Amino acid sequence: MLRLENISKSFIQRGLVLDDLSLIIEEGNSVSVTGPSGSGKTTLLNIIGALDRPDSGDVIYRGSSIIKMDPDQSAEYRNRNIGFVFQDHLLLPHLSVIENVMLPVSAYEISKEYFYEKKDYAMLLMEKTGISGLENKYPFNISGGEAQRVTLVRALINKPSMILADEPTGSLDSKNAEYLGDLLIYMNKEFRVTLITVTHSETLASKMEYHFRLENGKLIS
Repeated sequence: MLRLENISKSFIQRGLVLDDLSLIIEEGNSVSVTGPSGSGKTTLLNIIGALDRPDSGDVIYRGSSIIKMDPDQSAEYRNRNIGFVFQDHLLLPHLSVIENVMLPVSAYEISKEYFYEKKDYAMLLMEKTGISGLENKYPFNISGGEAQRVTLVRALINKPSMILADEPTGSLDSKNAEYLGDLLIYMNKEFRVTLITVTHSETLASKMEYHFRLENGKLIS
């Protein structure tokens, strides 16, 4: 499904963070990447998500290079294939929970029927993630754990093939972190969505099928 070929990336301030890195991820895998701060974990995720480009190497998604895509193609690749979950939930405070969830659907022109079909799907996802009844509340009315579950529902609304999670439990207490970690794995298996998580949490990392550590620009299994 996804193949990283000889990826290298450097920054002026930090030097080389990814060094001739290669990785193959199959459909439906759950993968964690741990490593010290500044090791390049987020950079790796951003390259997979077409938010950043490597200095050299290629990223092949289902047989096509995402590195060769123009900006419009990159945006379409992200919106149709990838759901993002970040450490900070990034919910818009002036929008209700359901409006935040439906934001990715509004990124392109759709019929009224399709919109309501997606809204029904959002309600199903909210039920599966234990946040039914929150749809008309606003981000400042819900807890941090609930906000992260809203973020997960938003990431899944377009039925992506991949979830890219960047420190998804980093801002949560241990109970909510455990719940969200189990929820990510449940969604990975229930919807057969490929899950790639970068984290400092060894507890979260241990829940994944495959665990890599990023050190000196290399992935160590």
